[in-house]
Amino acid sequence: MSERFDRGAEVRKAVLGEDHVERAEASKTDLDAPFQTLITEGAWGTVWASDGISDRERSMLTLALLAALGNFEEIAMHIRATVRTGASKQDVLEAFQHVAIYAGVPRANQALKIAKETYAKMEQETASGGR
Repeated sequence: MSERFDRGAEVRKAVLGEDHVERAEASKTDLDAPFQTLITEGAWGTVWASDGISDRERSMLTLALLAALGNFEEIAMHIRATVRTGASKQDVLEAFQHVAIYAGVPRANQALKIAKETYAKMEQETASGGR
């Protein structure tokens, strides 16, 4: 693999957590292997690896963009990543308030619903000593 892929894999683990990445890698097939390489190099090895903005800021941007575009299926994953990126619950709220104004209240509302559910699950997992 390329240097960008290796850096991307490292950043992906740092942001999403090793458990998440290991599960994703274990479920990779011949069909999606090229796609996984693309996102590892492009998203993680280029965009997330850049030192142009902080991981906190990048996390907020990612959550806002996912919500604004209606890509709700990845919001929970990126809410979980805030533990490692440093984006606080208040940061997430601020990002989704921007979504409400610039992209629509229904999308921000759905994103907040997912965030609340995810934070609740995370708190339960922490209380029970799970992941």
